[in-house]
Amino acid sequence: MTIRGKAFIAGAFEHPIRLAPDISTPQLHAECAKGALADAGLSLSDVDGYFCAGDAPGFGGMSMIDYMGLKVRHTDSTETGGSSYILHVGHAAQAIAAGKCSVALITLAGRPRSEPFGRFPGGAPEAPFEGWVGQSTHNSYGMCAARHMHEYGTTSEQLAWIKVAASTHAQYNEHAMLRDVVTVDDVLASPMISDPLHRLDCCVVSDGGGALLVVAPEVARSLKRPLVAVRGAGEAVKGPRGGMNLDLTTSAAAVSGPAAFAEAGCAPGDIKYASIYDSFTITVLIQLEDLGFCKRGEGGRFVADGNLISGTGKLPFNTDGGGLCNNHPTNRGGITKVIEAVRQLRGEAHPAVQVPNCDLAVATGIGGSLGVRHGAATLVLERQ
Repeated sequence: MTIRGKAFIAGAFEHPIRLAPDISTPQLHAECAKGALADAGLSLSDVDGYFCAGDAPGFGGMSMIDYMGLKVRHTDSTETGGSSYILHVGHAAQAIAAGKCSVALITLAGRPRSEPFGRFPGGAPEAPFEGWVGQSTHNSYGMCAARHMHEYGTTSEQLAWIKVAASTHAQYNEHAMLRDVVTVDDVLASPMISDPLHRLDCCVVSDGGGALLVVAPEVARSLKRPLVAVRGAGEAVKGPRGGMNLDLTTSAAAVSGPAAFAEAGCAPGDIKYASIYDSFTITVLIQLEDLGFCKRGEGGRFVADGNLISGTGKLPFNTDGGGLCNNHPTNRGGITKVIEAVRQLRGEAHPAVQVPNCDLAVATGIGGSLGVRHGAATLVLERQ
């Protein structure tokens, strides 16, 4: 069963807060839901499907459904880290196509700046094997960057261009945590965090959240909102499998991306705008290769010299500033990637970064840790 054209994103909301010491996590979820519903012109009573991931407090979906007073006939709490919410759009579209629901609400919210958490929440099974050697998010991604440099000659200067592009866009976002435009030299001069990644190669950490509404075609056409169709979706999981066939230079997006493009019936060259998960600069470069925007090993040359900057580059990306500059709520940035893609397709991005005639966009994300186990999800979205 294909989901192409069988579901639409009718509501999208990014919470403007970046530090929330006096707001509970459930309240943030509810405020995001309220914002997305207002954007679509719907109410809580219209929602009959609810999607969330590990950031939802208590018993997850069960707790949040009760907290928000929802009456649903379908729920999904699939967990793939930061890519969960991109994956949820695909799952919501599948549920709608199967008649399980007609208005699906997806929420994300958290307070990692206000309430930092440990490195291995929940007692992950891999913790005893990896924790003792000091495996962390930063050095996992640093390993991938170092290996890509070794294999393909990628340079720190090329990675820095990804941050430059994000900062060039973030200057126009009043809510972005980092609005100052930086140069390649600024990135290289920032402190080393995990060789070869500098501080400015790393994303921000923010409180906040976001929400999306995925609806059936008949609901979408009854609303006074631009039509943004879910044209294709893909998902995948990749792990080290005990070191067997380990390749640090590619991600699960090498599977989720082609699957999404195949269902959408289009190619990377057709895409006008790309929302690419940017936990680190290397995350962006590897996903661009895996999705087919350039050949493997050519990502460094592809991102260099402003090629990702809206208005001047070949592939405008993360025009809200992305996780590198704008927002990475509860350390899970997938939902913001879909939100900005929706803005671009509606023509509602900031005028300085709005892509002209933007009718086809991709949103893709990595959840977990790139150098070890992670999930990937990719969406192709179309303005109709």
